[in-house]
Amino acid sequence: MRRMSEFLLGSVLLVLVGAIAQAGPQEVKLAPLAQVIKVGVGEVQPSDEVLVPLITWGGDIATILANGNALATKPESIFAKANLKVKLTRMDDFKKQVELFIQGKTPYLRGTMGMINMAADVLDKDPGTKPVVIYQMTWSAGGDCLVVKEGIRTVKDLKGKTVALQAYGPHVDYLGTILKDAGLSTKDVKILWTEDLTGTDKSPAEAFTRKEVDAAFVIIPDGLMLTSKGTTGTGAEGSVKGAKILMSTKTANRIIADVYAVRTDYLNAHRDRVRTFVHCLLRAEQELKQLFKDRKGRMDEFKDMITASAKILLDSEQATGDAEALYGDCEYVGFAGNVKFFGDPNWPRNMTNLTRSIQSTFVSLGLLPRSIQLSQAGWNYDRLREGLAGVADIEAPRFKAEEVAKVIEKKRAEGALGEGELFSFEILFQPNQNTFSADMYADEFERVVDLASTYGGAIIIVEGHSDPMGYLRKKKEGGQEVVLKRVKQAAKNLSLTRAAAVRDNVMEHSQSKGVSLDPTQFTVVGHGIMQPKSGMCGDDPCPPKTKEEWRSNMRVTFRIIQVEAEESVFKPLE
Repeated sequence: MRRMSEFLLGSVLLVLVGAIAQAGPQEVKLAPLAQVIKVGVGEVQPSDEVLVPLITWGGDIATILANGNALATKPESIFAKANLKVKLTRMDDFKKQVELFIQGKTPYLRGTMGMINMAADVLDKDPGTKPVVIYQMTWSAGGDCLVVKEGIRTVKDLKGKTVALQAYGPHVDYLGTILKDAGLSTKDVKILWTEDLTGTDKSPAEAFTRKEVDAAFVIIPDGLMLTSKGTTGTGAEGSVKGAKILMSTKTANRIIADVYAVRTDYLNAHRDRVRTFVHCLLRAEQELKQLFKDRKGRMDEFKDMITASAKILLDSEQATGDAEALYGDCEYVGFAGNVKFFGDPNWPRNMTNLTRSIQSTFVSLGLLPRSIQLSQAGWNYDRLREGLAGVADIEAPRFKAEEVAKVIEKKRAEGALGEGELFSFEILFQPNQNTFSADMYADEFERVVDLASTYGGAIIIVEGHSDPMGYLRKKKEGGQEVVLKRVKQAAKNLSLTRAAAVRDNVMEHSQSKGVSLDPTQFTVVGHGIMQPKSGMCGDDPCPPKTKEEWRSNMRVTFRIIQVEAEESVFKPLE
C-alpha cells in the first residue's frame, strides 16, 4: 500500500502549474518545486507543543505509538516520559508540509529521500530553512513495483520503450536508479507522465492498458491486478495479457528511504530536543517490532496500537487490516540502520550516495536546477544507543542457502537462469587464470557491491565458463567418449572453482572496504564449456573463429535475478 502524500504532491503540483497539456500526458511539464511555492519565511515560534507531520505509511505507526497512540501526547507515552509534547498531524499533501515548514509552523519535514530532495531547492533559499536529515525510519520493502508487457525480460529491454510514471510521485528516482544500474538513462526511455498515482483514469495503471505503453511504475495492489495476482496477466479482471512484475521493492529494497528532516535554525537552537525526539523514535520502533512479535500475548496493547494507527492514517478504526499491510510494506532500519545510513562512508546506499543518485535523476528531468548539498545532523550514536534494548550491529542473513541452491539448480537444468534477470555483466580472465584480485577487477567488484546493496532482495548468480578448445582438440584427435566426458567434467569443475573464487574475492573486497554483504545472497554455477559465445554446433561447442571469440569464452558472468515468487528462499522475519 503506497503512501498518499506522494500521490497528493503530484496532483496538487500538476494543477498549480497547469502541467497537463491538451495533447496528452506525454507533455506534462515538470516544474521545480521552487517555482510553485511562494510563501514567506517565518521563524519557528516558541511553544511547549511541537507540530510533527505524519504521512500515510507503515513507518509512521512507530511515531503514533511513541505519542501514546494519539494525536496529542498522552501521559506515560514514550514522548511524554522524555518531556516532549507533540501534536501529530497527518499531512499527505507534501507541498503543504513544505509551506508550513518554511513559514515556521512546524520545524519538521516528513517524507521520502526523494521528496526531501525534490524540495531542496526551495528550502535552500534561506539558511534557516535548509533541511537537515535527522533520522531514517524505513526502506520500502514491497509496496512499489515495475510492471512490464511481453518482450521485456530485463531492465535493459526498457531502452526505447514507453514507461508510465506519476509526475512528482514516489517512483521518479526509482526509475532513475534502475536505469543507471542497467547502463541506461532517462533519455533512453519515453516517459508518459500521469497526473495521479492510483485509483483514477489518469494513473500509471490505467495508462499501462494502452497499446503504446510498455511498462509502468505502480503500487503493489495495482501491480497485482495488472498481472493476475502477481503471475502473468490473462487479460481478465483488469489484468493486461502477458503482463508481469519485473521488479518490486521487495527486490529493490534499498531505493526508497523514509526520513525526518528538521530546519537548520531549529536544530541549532534546540539540538538536545531534536536528539531526544530521534531517540524516542528509535525506542518506539523497537517497542513496535516487539509488540508485533508478541501480539498474541499482548492482544489488548496490539489492538490499541493498530486501531489508533488505522484511525489516524486511514481515517477508519475498522481499517486495521490495511494498517497492518502498511506495516508489512516497510522495513524499519533501527539503530544499526541509522548508523549505517548516516555514518558509514563506504556503504553504497548511505545518505550521501542516495542523495547524489536522486539529484542526478531530478536534474536530468528538470526537477532541480543543480545539485544541492543536503546535510545530516551528525549525531553521536553512542549517546543515542542508551536505553535501547539489544542493539544489533549485524544484519541477519536474508536467504535460505539450501533453498536458493535448489531453485537455481532447477533453473539451470531447465535452461532458465535468465528468467527473472534484472541485470547482468561479465568479467573476462586470462588463459589458465585461477586468481582474481581486487587490483585487477576493482571496477567490476565495486559494481557487484553496489548492486548487492541496492537490490538486497535479489539473488546474485556467479556463473563460470571455460574455454572449449581443449575438448575440441581431443575430439578432433579421435579421443574416446570416456575421455571426452572426463574433459567436459574437468572444464565444468574448473569453471565452478573460478566462479567461487570470484565470489570469494568480491566478499573479501567488500570487507576490506568496510561493507558487509550477505553471503546467502550469492550462489555459484559452473557451466564448463556448454555455453560458449561461439555457440553450439549440435551437442558440442562451435570452434571459435577469432581470437576475440576464443577469449570471450573465458569469462565469469554476474546475473542479478528476482526470486520474489520463490517465497521459500526467504528467511522469515523475526
